[in-house]
Amino acid sequence: MYEDKERWNKRHVEQPMRHSIEPIVEKYIDRATVGNALDIACGIGRNTHFMAEKGFLVDAVDFSDYALSEIKNLATITKIEADLDEYNLEYNKYDLIININYLNRRLLPQIKETLKSGGLLIFETFIVAHGDFQQPSNPEYLLRKNELLHAFIGLDIIYYEEHDDVNLRGEKTRVASLVARKA
Repeated sequence: MYEDKERWNKRHVEQPMRHSIEPIVEKYIDRATVGNALDIACGIGRNTHFMAEKGFLVDAVDFSDYALSEIKNLATITKIEADLDEYNLEYNKYDLIININYLNRRLLPQIKETLKSGGLLIFETFIVAHGDFQQPSNPEYLLRKNELLHAFIGLDIIYYEEHDDVNLRGEKTRVASLVARKA
C-alpha cells in the first residue's frame, strides 16, 4: 500500500498534468443539480476546483497525499486521502459524481448506489486500444468495448461514446465517455 502511494506521488511530481478542466465535465456539469459532489481519484483537483466554483460541496478523494496538497483549502472542498481499493462510498449522498482517467471495477456498483435520485454521473477513462496508443500497462485499468455502458445500465444514459483522445500529457489514447442520470 505504501509503495502505491509513493508511486502516485512520484508520478504527480515527475509527470505533472495540465490544469485544464476535462472537456466532458465542462460540457455537462450544468445538467447536475448543485449540491454534494464527489471527485473520484481527483488528482491535483482540476475538476474539483471547477465543481467548487460552480457551487458544489465537493468530496475530493485520492490516494496521493502530494496530489491532495495541491488542492486549494476551501470550505467547499473536503479532501479525503484514501486507498480506493478499500474506500467505500456512502449510500444516496451525491448529486454529481465525476470519475476521470481512473477505473476501479469494485466501485462501479457503489457509484450507482451513492448517486441521489436525479444525480448525474460523468465518467471517462481508458479503453483497450491497439496500435500507437498510450494506455495503462495493467489490463485491470482498461475498459473493454461497451463495458462502461453496460456497467451503468439502469441509469438514464445522456451521452456515451468510445473515441480516440489526447490525454493530459499530450499522448494519444482511446477512452470511453459516459454521462448518465439516476432516475
